[in-house]
Amino acid sequence: MNNATNKQVLPSLIQDVLHQPGQCIDNLFASLWKQLKFNGLINRCMLTKRSGIPINEAIFLLLLWKWVDCTSISVFSKRSLSSFSLAQKDVIYDLLKREDADWRNLNLATAKQVYLQRKISNHKLKAYVLDDSIKQRRGKKMEGAACHFDHTEGRHVMGQQVLTLGLVSDEVFLPLDSQIFVSDSRAIELNHPFKDQRSIIAKRYKEATTLSKPEMAEQMLKRVKKQGIKADYLIADAWFGTKAIIKTALAQQLTPVLRMKKNKTKYRVQIGGKSQNLDAKELYQRLVKKQWRKVHNMPYRAVEIDVELSLSESNEKADKWIKAKLLFVRGLKDDATAQASQKDWALFLTTDTTMGLSKMLEIYALRWAIEVYFKEAKQHLGFLQEQTRSFASHIASIHLTAIRYLMLVYAKCEYDDLRVCDMRASIKDQLKTLDYAQRLWHLFRALICNALDKISVSLGETADEIIQAIDRQVECFFVNALQLDVFTMKMEFEA
Repeated sequence: MNNATNKQVLPSLIQDVLHQPGQCIDNLFASLWKQLKFNGLINRCMLTKRSGIPINEAIFLLLLWKWVDCTSISVFSKRSLSSFSLAQKDVIYDLLKREDADWRNLNLATAKQVYLQRKISNHKLKAYVLDDSIKQRRGKKMEGAACHFDHTEGRHVMGQQVLTLGLVSDEVFLPLDSQIFVSDSRAIELNHPFKDQRSIIAKRYKEATTLSKPEMAEQMLKRVKKQGIKADYLIADAWFGTKAIIKTALAQQLTPVLRMKKNKTKYRVQIGGKSQNLDAKELYQRLVKKQWRKVHNMPYRAVEIDVELSLSESNEKADKWIKAKLLFVRGLKDDATAQASQKDWALFLTTDTTMGLSKMLEIYALRWAIEVYFKEAKQHLGFLQEQTRSFASHIASIHLTAIRYLMLVYAKCEYDDLRVCDMRASIKDQLKTLDYAQRLWHLFRALICNALDKISVSLGETADEIIQAIDRQVECFFVNALQLDVFTMKMEFEA
């Protein structure tokens, strides 16, 4: 009897599951894959693969590897890849490096699916939120890395800066689009030229190296609005509190709610019947100091001032003045008589002069959701953690991270009593259990085969029948575990 212990008994848990319907076993990740109709999204996003494993299986693996507690794709390939597919690690790396893969489109299509299925358009308060985050990266061949100022650490670091646009409501946050920004300072160039300068990744690299962040933000907003994902406001912190961002928001019919820097930007204000142009610190000294008032139902004191702001740049002749409202805010102190110093107050701006200060602070507070997203992305969702060097793989990484988060948001909406981190923990536990069970089965099968070898003389052909029957049952279990039967997915695609 030949029952070799190194025989590949189990089928590809992904490929075979595409051809065999079966009973559902608890697997939230696979359920989300079906509910979000990823096969249809992948088709519509023009992602294809000419040979080898299907493209949907390869993308499934790219999304899945981070959920089984692997530090990199290399570790996943050595330890767990065979639990889920017959693919080799080269399949994953090759897909990451593809220059024609439109990961941005898949990211946006997934976000729109969540937006529509969870009826986020009905949420009362919706805003676009813009922010960037730096992933420190070292290496002379790390394409797209450059020197950036990290305001969280207060120093310049080498790494990749990622600009992200998201949709936030009073209930959810959806990462919609992202782009790597490559500064001029110590930028690391490509190790090899692109095979096709007209490819998607070549165009993304040109964006990263030639566009400013306000220009990137403008293009992102246009793409998102074209997809029908709508909001009323644009929120950003002080690093985006610029005339360029204000102009971009107004051009897209959005109301900006921005934190502003205490720089030399001049605001026109009426004092004693005369117009004066004052910067933030001068306004504080002339109109705000000792005028603080308690904000109703909020732990703040504030002063609001109606001003005018010129959106013209220094090289433009004609002034373009707009009306705006400035809000000076400071936190409450134990001593009610204590006054703010030059440093312990913040400045906010909106172009809606009718907006109340409580409403303005409520809207801006939604910005915190993108900080939560960046924290989740870096700690748990594989944000630029593939241990690759190519710019194409870095672009793939930031969008795959966003898609993983969108899956969590979708699941959270279904289970209102759970948080995003709870859904993440649930998915990881389930997939780790499947991975462990599959690897453990190989050990059990070896023990069973050895036992049957010893009694094969008396059992004869029955021994072969026994091991084949066991293989079929175990195979059926693991195939069903991913819940991706071809019939269900065909129905979803046609729907």
